[in-house]
Amino acid sequence: MTQAQEMYPMEFTVDYPDKPLDRLTSFFRIFTVIPIAIILVLLSGGGSFGGAGREEGITVVAGGGGLLFLPTLLMILFRQKYPRWWFDWNLQLLRFENRVAAYLALLRDEYPSTDEEQAVHLETPYPDVEADLNR
Repeated sequence: MTQAQEMYPMEFTVDYPDKPLDRLTSFFRIFTVIPIAIILVLLSGGGSFGGAGREEGITVVAGGGGLLFLPTLLMILFRQKYPRWWFDWNLQLLRFENRVAAYLALLRDEYPSTDEEQAVHLETPYPDVEADLNR
């Protein structure tokens, strides 16, 4: 492990495109990103879309949990555990957010995938809670 990897455990890279970017799709990028941006907002909890059902008095909110921060913090503090699936959820959500950001920033022409890694790579090791995340 190099000194840079010890200082910065998260690695982020975007592959250089093999061919020049398409100018036409770059011009309309702000419009083509709208559908995937809506999915990203719904997943990340960036906003709550909902309406109150008048008959039942129930508020319907559509959206995901977003980045699991507070539950993770509490679990690490009190139980000294970081469930692997919580880590995987956070890592995959960050990867998806970065694919959308790379597309919007005109770094890549490929439309952001919801499940494939594509040309945007984000890696971070799973921490050992007791050794790495000690109070």
